[in-house]
Amino acid sequence: MRIFIACKEIIVCTILMEKTDHASFIVEQFAQAGYQIDPEALTLLMEQDTTPPFIGRILDSLDESTLVVSPAQIYPALNTRTTPQSGTEYPHVHIRDPDYEDEWIGELDVISDITDQSTCVGEYREFVDFFRNRFSRLGDMLRNRGIGFRPIESLNRRKLGLVEGREEISVIGMVSDLRTSKNGHRMIEIEDTTGSLRTMVLKNKHDIFEQGMKVMLDEVIGVTGNLSDDGNLLFINSIMWPDMPIRTSSELGEQNVSGKAVMISDIHVGSDTFLEDQWLGFIDWLDHGGSVAGNGSVDVKDIRYLVVAGDLVDGIGIYPNQEEELAITDVYEQYKVAADYFNRIPKHIKVIISPGNHDAVRQAEPQPTFPEKIRKMFSQDVVFVGNPAVISMDGVRTLIYHGRSIDDIVANLPGMKYEDPTRPMIEMLKRRHLSPMYGSRVSIAPEKEDHLVIDKPPHILHCGHVHTVGCTTYRGVTVINSGTWQSQTEFQRRMNLQPDPAKAAIVDLATLNTNIISFQ
Repeated sequence: MRIFIACKEIIVCTILMEKTDHASFIVEQFAQAGYQIDPEALTLLMEQDTTPPFIGRILDSLDESTLVVSPAQIYPALNTRTTPQSGTEYPHVHIRDPDYEDEWIGELDVISDITDQSTCVGEYREFVDFFRNRFSRLGDMLRNRGIGFRPIESLNRRKLGLVEGREEISVIGMVSDLRTSKNGHRMIEIEDTTGSLRTMVLKNKHDIFEQGMKVMLDEVIGVTGNLSDDGNLLFINSIMWPDMPIRTSSELGEQNVSGKAVMISDIHVGSDTFLEDQWLGFIDWLDHGGSVAGNGSVDVKDIRYLVVAGDLVDGIGIYPNQEEELAITDVYEQYKVAADYFNRIPKHIKVIISPGNHDAVRQAEPQPTFPEKIRKMFSQDVVFVGNPAVISMDGVRTLIYHGRSIDDIVANLPGMKYEDPTRPMIEMLKRRHLSPMYGSRVSIAPEKEDHLVIDKPPHILHCGHVHTVGCTTYRGVTVINSGTWQSQTEFQRRMNLQPDPAKAAIVDLATLNTNIISFQ
């Protein structure tokens, strides 16, 4: 059984060896140059900002006879190293006046966040527990929809003649295999903790067949249908997802909510395609207001929150030859510049920042928040959370997720396009899961609890990652993808992907009405 017994071994390796591992990076840099490194020298370097240019200076200073790099050969480079001061190397950045008299008035709660709660080490049992937790919680959501589901093991009674005739039956299972038969029918194998079952959607049942083509590996679904005569195959009549409940009235009426929140993502400070002028225009607008392109007017005095859904900086080593497209080649300098920008934001606006796949945190999701070395660069008023995270802004429940799984959804579901990022996000809500497919483009850590399950329906789902802007509503949930502050990269040009940059989504917390404004 794919999920509950034979978990994916290669994913274990992926998670145990994170791309951002500091020690491995250092050892690899010296090994590529033909050197080994003394353990004490490695410890010394791990305490430093070991960027490729810095390691390059050490390598240039080594004698050709050197085989093992010692601490004594590291010290000269450390003693000559200097750190640029904020506001000097980057003169376009200005710090806010500390005497500016304004303050934030609101109520912010962090409801859910993996930070300081991660327990996984990549052991086999953790994968089993992880999938059982996912199956149990999503299965309960399906059962709450009022259909009587039975365990797969009970279907064995068919072989014993204990199930009468062609009665319609319903089961819940996690999808373990997907394929199309030689006759064009959709084959979906599902499993639960008791066994596995082959199911089929006949191609002549067009509506159900279309649903069957939208089923993803590793998600939890409910299926209803009739068993074959031998009891080994279920012919599907309907497919059910956990889905969001349909809201008949707003939950916000009793909260006495007021004010607005700004949603942005994918700033990519440090990239040579970072739109600095437009970004500075956005910061100045938050500070002083003014006319911008958008639907309706926005009074910046009403803005209480600024929520960033990942990729604060462009990072280092995220993709091959990235250094050729960087304006700032030190990741910590990227964060220093980003901090200088954010320190200009008025104090009456509470800033909440979540990481993305370009940020200096582990790649496996759920991602904890930024390390203290980065957090302390920012104002103490900034709130840092992990990815994903659930926060409450004056009672408005907001689910922040960077959105890397959108890549998997676009690649595997028909009709999905990057140009409309809200459609893959709606699929997340239908499945009550932020990243249904396990082991594809998104590395997922096998925590005891699946932190990507959407337990309680949010009022707002906010994502980024795909660099396009979209806003819609689905069953009472406001769905926002807030775009980017980076122009088209070389990779996007090769893939014919056109970003929609320099825009921000403004949400009225009282009504959840959303206004997209442009700073182009």
